[in-house]
Amino acid sequence: MPPPQTTVPKAFNFISGHRKPTHNHRPTLHGGLFTNRQTHNPNQTHHHHHHPTPTFTLQNWTPQDPLTTPPPPPQSPSHHFFAVAQTLSPIARYITDSFRKHKHWGPQVVADLNKLRRVTPKLVAEVLKVESDPVIASKFFHWAGKQKGYRHDFASYNAFAYCLNRNNRFRAADQVPEMMSMQGKPPTEKQFEILIRMHSDNNRGLRVYYVYEKMLKFGVKPRVFLYNRIMDALVKTGHVDLCMSVYNDFKKGGSAEEGVTFMILIKGLCKAGRVEEAIGLVDRMRKLCKPDVFAYTAMIRILVSEGDLDGCLRVWKEMERDKVQPDVMAYATLVTGLCKGNRVDKGYEFFNQMKEKRYLIDRAIYGSLIEGFVNDGKVGTACELLEDLINSGYRADLVIYNHLIKGLCNAKHASKAHKLFTVTVEEDLKPDFETVNPMLVCYAESRKFYEFSKLLEQMESLGFDVIHDLVKFFSLMVGEKDRVITALDVFDNLKPKGYCGVSIYNILIGALYESGEVKKALSLFQELKESKTEPDLCTYSNAVLCYVNLGDIHEACSCYNKIKDMSLVMSVDAYVFLVKGLCKIGEIDSASVLVRECLANVTSGPREFKYFLRIIHTCRSNDADKVMVVINEMVQDGCPPDDVIYCAVISGMCQYGTIEEGRKVFSSMRECKMVTESDLVVYDDLLIDHMKKKTADLVLSGLKFFRLESKLKAKGSSLLPS
Repeated sequence: MPPPQTTVPKAFNFISGHRKPTHNHRPTLHGGLFTNRQTHNPNQTHHHHHHPTPTFTLQNWTPQDPLTTPPPPPQSPSHHFFAVAQTLSPIARYITDSFRKHKHWGPQVVADLNKLRRVTPKLVAEVLKVESDPVIASKFFHWAGKQKGYRHDFASYNAFAYCLNRNNRFRAADQVPEMMSMQGKPPTEKQFEILIRMHSDNNRGLRVYYVYEKMLKFGVKPRVFLYNRIMDALVKTGHVDLCMSVYNDFKKGGSAEEGVTFMILIKGLCKAGRVEEAIGLVDRMRKLCKPDVFAYTAMIRILVSEGDLDGCLRVWKEMERDKVQPDVMAYATLVTGLCKGNRVDKGYEFFNQMKEKRYLIDRAIYGSLIEGFVNDGKVGTACELLEDLINSGYRADLVIYNHLIKGLCNAKHASKAHKLFTVTVEEDLKPDFETVNPMLVCYAESRKFYEFSKLLEQMESLGFDVIHDLVKFFSLMVGEKDRVITALDVFDNLKPKGYCGVSIYNILIGALYESGEVKKALSLFQELKESKTEPDLCTYSNAVLCYVNLGDIHEACSCYNKIKDMSLVMSVDAYVFLVKGLCKIGEIDSASVLVRECLANVTSGPREFKYFLRIIHTCRSNDADKVMVVINEMVQDGCPPDDVIYCAVISGMCQYGTIEEGRKVFSSMRECKMVTESDLVVYDDLLIDHMKKKTADLVLSGLKFFRLESKLKAKGSSLLPS
């Protein structure tokens, strides 16, 4: 038999196994995604009374541990955090995971950080590059600086500044240079350049200048490149004066300008309309380098955008003085700007120069000239340009044809305009309402209703939404008061052909009311009611205005009831007019109801309605002086008192005050010349009548409450309604 084997415990050493970890041993971390952490101390002993804190080892913090929670799915908000964490080093992931887990700086985060032996400036910069909480980032940055023997380097300072700016704490980022100086690390130009670049990218021109001033206080002189960046940021944000002050510092410092420096300044001055100063800089620029066509084109483009056409021509002369040959882009920029600025004749001169130089003229230049000549009333020249355009091998677009059709119609050449319209159809340019509207207006004004109808039929065959286009046509027609009757005549001729609708009726009714033809507007309203078409909210609102204008409050209220039956809210103008109409006939309670309804249903009610309710509320004090304070405030607010306000005083005093105080209000208004003597008599009678009505209503309510109506009827009381 073989001898019995004895079990000898295997001794671990550097060859046969792992050595026992010590407290001073720098732990290692297994990489990968991470979640919760677990620590384990192999020397841990079990005690009956207490358990000592286990020694932390990063060996036991393994993201692949099956006991840990898996990372969140891509749909979770923290998915981006875990995606970023994969690019970090293991210890940086450990630190950022602690921030994520505890959500704010506190003893728990500090305890996690103290488990590490120390952090390096490189590690601090790595963490700050991905941290999204500026408070935690600041706390971590200052905690790291308190480590024994630790000093931040430029990378960690820069990462801290980037972190603050990224989280919209740019004002705090601007204080980083002071912090560097206090910690014995004077900032260099690089730190200021970072701040300037961050502010420049976010169009914070004043902050750029603030950092520049701070840079000078620290005795750091910017390079020419950084000067250019500062001045460019100030120009882009509209701070040209500050830009010129920086340029003065630039010259005093003995720096030499570059071509870029001059172009930044010249563009800024051109944009500010300071052409003389820009020309002066061009003279200085000539000593360094000759401005090229691109520099001049940029100047012209800026001046065109600012509408300074004289400045454009001045710059063009400077370009000719330097014998710089303008290219197609320079010509196109100038010609287009002159045409838009109503100087098409001057633009046409430069156009002829292009033809003499045999430049390739694009269709946009032709389009600008044609539009300019049409607006100038020179349709013949515009048509010649169209012919030249076609002979040059171009195909005119719809915009050019629209301008020409408009010009021909303005010149009363509707037949020629229609021929161009036919060309647009044949070339499949898909004409729209802008194409046909000038012809419709021309036919309407010349009373050619047959041609008008034929054009509508052609539009219908081409797929136009004729009713929709007619609504736009009538809206444009009634925009001018002298065309309202013409629009009405056109509509009368279209009705037998079925080209009518509620929207067109509404446009015409509203236009007739505005032009003072109230009876014609109401005749259209009656016509619409008698037809098969049902009036809508706009129709009834316009009808309320018309009936109130004629003094027929009963019919106006009937239209209001129709709107209520439709569960709609009429226009604010209709509310105002109807309330004023009710106040004139003494229906104060009904007017009060409408005032409250209007303010409850619209977002911005009339001011006089708001003062109406305020006066009624003030009447609760039964003090005429307090009511007059509100009325005087209303007058100063540009809202003179009218029937609505007078009725508010009557309603409030009859409901909450006395006749005497109400009379005092009207007497004070008479002293301030807000009412006439005759009006004072009328409103005094109305005040007494309304008070009697309120008193009678109160007595009836009391009788009904005590069930005494039968006894009162037996006596034939006049308080009860017949």
